[in-house]
Amino acid sequence: MTKKKLVTPRWGWALTGSGHFFTECLEIIRSLDHVDLFVSKAAAEVVRMYKHDLNLPETVRIFKDTTASAAPVGGFYYNVYHTLVVAPATSNTVAKCVYGISDNLATNVFAQAGKCRVPTIVFACDTAPELETRAPKDIVMVYPRRIDLENTERLKSFEATQVVESLTILQEAVARRHAETTPQP
Repeated sequence: MTKKKLVTPRWGWALTGSGHFFTECLEIIRSLDHVDLFVSKAAAEVVRMYKHDLNLPETVRIFKDTTASAAPVGGFYYNVYHTLVVAPATSNTVAKCVYGISDNLATNVFAQAGKCRVPTIVFACDTAPELETRAPKDIVMVYPRRIDLENTERLKSFEATQVVESLTILQEAVARRHAETTPQP
């Protein structure tokens, strides 16, 4: 078996514990080359609850939230990543990012991306007073709290951070970053 050369810079993608457009986010990840997938403990639970087969390309590396210090974030210091995507991002993740709490793999990669000036795209789940979202068995209505909506707004003011509020806008933001980071012949 030959060892493949690590291609850099890469995409960093953090999955959090939300089922909101989870399948669609996996489809976007599958469309990209050279992704490092950061899977929080909550995201690992969502994978099991929604019975997703990740079925990711060979160029995707998976890092799970298994270390107290979130050791996999070190790549941000060495220019391994050109972009971080946090999608889907729960209200819990958004709140922690807004208040600088880095206590899991997803919030740690967000903090390190910011400290290393890596452009970040966050697909926040709680963006409107009423939303339809996918639960493990069917589509349900959710009613984000005022604090959830306020935190999403606060995150929009962060440097080098684009907060997107729909799947279409996420797809457009990823496509734009892909065009910006892909060398032209």
